[in-house]
Amino acid sequence: MIQAFAAPSPRDPVCGMKVAANSPWAHEFGGEKYYFCCASCLEIFKKDPSSFLARAGIPSGSAGKKSASPAPTSAIHTCPMHPAVRQPGPGACPDCGMALEPLIASLEEEDDGEYRDMRRRFGVAAVWTAPLLALAMGDMFSGYSPGWTAATRAWFEFALATPIVFWAGWPIFVRAAQSLRRRKLNMFTLIGLGVAVAYFYSAVGLLAPSVFPGDLRGITGEIALYFESAGMIVTLVLLGQVLELRARRRTGAALRELMGMAAKSARRLLDDDSEEDIAIESIRPGDRLRVRPGEKIPVDGVVLEGTSAVDEAMMTGEPLPVEKAPGAKLFGATINGNGTLILRAERVGEDSLLARIVAMVAEAQRSRAPVQRLADAVAGFFVPAVVLAAIFTFFVWAGWGPEPRLAHALVSAVAVLIIACPCALGLATPISIMVAVGRAAREGVLFRNAEAIEVLGRADTLVVDKTGTLTAGRPKLLVVECTAGFAEKDLLYLAASLERGSEHPLSQAILQGAAERGGKPGNAVDFKAVPGRGITGSVDGKVIVLGNAQLMAEHGIVTTPWAESAAKLRQEGQTVMFVALEGKVAGLLGVADPIKATTPEALNF
Repeated sequence: MIQAFAAPSPRDPVCGMKVAANSPWAHEFGGEKYYFCCASCLEIFKKDPSSFLARAGIPSGSAGKKSASPAPTSAIHTCPMHPAVRQPGPGACPDCGMALEPLIASLEEEDDGEYRDMRRRFGVAAVWTAPLLALAMGDMFSGYSPGWTAATRAWFEFALATPIVFWAGWPIFVRAAQSLRRRKLNMFTLIGLGVAVAYFYSAVGLLAPSVFPGDLRGITGEIALYFESAGMIVTLVLLGQVLELRARRRTGAALRELMGMAAKSARRLLDDDSEEDIAIESIRPGDRLRVRPGEKIPVDGVVLEGTSAVDEAMMTGEPLPVEKAPGAKLFGATINGNGTLILRAERVGEDSLLARIVAMVAEAQRSRAPVQRLADAVAGFFVPAVVLAAIFTFFVWAGWGPEPRLAHALVSAVAVLIIACPCALGLATPISIMVAVGRAAREGVLFRNAEAIEVLGRADTLVVDKTGTLTAGRPKLLVVECTAGFAEKDLLYLAASLERGSEHPLSQAILQGAAERGGKPGNAVDFKAVPGRGITGSVDGKVIVLGNAQLMAEHGIVTTPWAESAAKLRQEGQTVMFVALEGKVAGLLGVADPIKATTPEALNF
């Protein structure tokens, strides 16, 4: 049988994203035309086309075609604050200094060398900063007597601050230098200037105090030193970097957990009806696949043969399996029940529903909320404003200040930089967005973009899907109604005896409910499951039919007297099952997903 499929969309060879064939960003290379998602990717590609084509698994001259073993596209990283910044591998954004994020989520573990390095630098800085603060601030506490002179203490502060600033704080200076070289002033520009000025001012005060005028000296004649300020600023900035990188690792783990829900292999049916086990990456649209009981659905597709109940809770939150018959849609990573299905693959790889969910979560991490754009704008003006204020202060004091004017001007300019440098406005907002999206993903909450998080803060009405959210997510027997002259324990005995042969979640709810009420099931024979309707069999020689009204009608059993009661239970969200004995209804059972004990508290919060 020959089937026609739409031609695959071309892919950006830089970031791997699907792009439209009429994308305005295009470039010809090697006789082929390549398309890009943005101008930034286009410019990056032009610098070294061959390397990007090799990395993306696209042979030169085969635009848009995928190789048999494409290289992972997760090597491309981007900046949450500056999406135009993209580079192979992790690192720091040259525009703002933030840690770059993987553009496309991958099951492969990200290299956490940057995190380990930053954590090591922070550890060293914290250990050395503690005694530095004790030395600098100790004389503020009564009873403190170190037993050495101020000069000796100053040399100890110098010895402690030097490795903090120049080893632990080296990444700060690297990012500050990058910002100056690219003329993109950011928080690291200000932090680097503040730390450097505080340290070198103190070093000059220690090594050459004679350059400072007498009115800048203390009561005992020493120069005020700021070694502890430089060390503390470095330590706090490194702490922020460690927290940011750890949040990125945890969010990446949440995405890998989502991707890990997918099946790893599948059983493909060949044209001669033989079967072979293949990796999930080898499945192509149109392939026929067999899914055995208890297996995960490998890809999105359509049922060709067989009937079964599929647990789609990971997609919909519904605890009850959905009955599937020929023609029904299937979604990858959902779990097949007790039947065997043959499906035709339709959406595979990045086109599957699960892959689109993962891509949406990853994109939401990098998206920017309106308040974040405001923070970006404020940070863009704040940094140069502080630098200009320090320069202005210097010239004012140098021109009109008291003598010695140059010394007073230098001290005043240093004060402006030191006071302003710990500002983290440009970093706090994107980190909070990233952490919020990652944390929500681990709790099963998916945001379409960062703006939704901000809008949620102004919401005054919450519409909640009860299943698995306000409810326990597991069906439970709640109601047992019997006909006159029929005891509840007898009805549960018949129902539980018959349900012992079924693997349906509703059957488990009935068995558990019967056990809680003291009922013990017997043995059933001639058991038969009728997909989507119920079960039949014999218990103690009596014919039992258990199921919905449609199954009762097929066996000529009248349910009219129970119609009102059944309708009321359905309005309360319960699944109603009739129990018939020897052709007559003996009672009905109501099964539902019960409300969580914590729901009232959550709704009143």
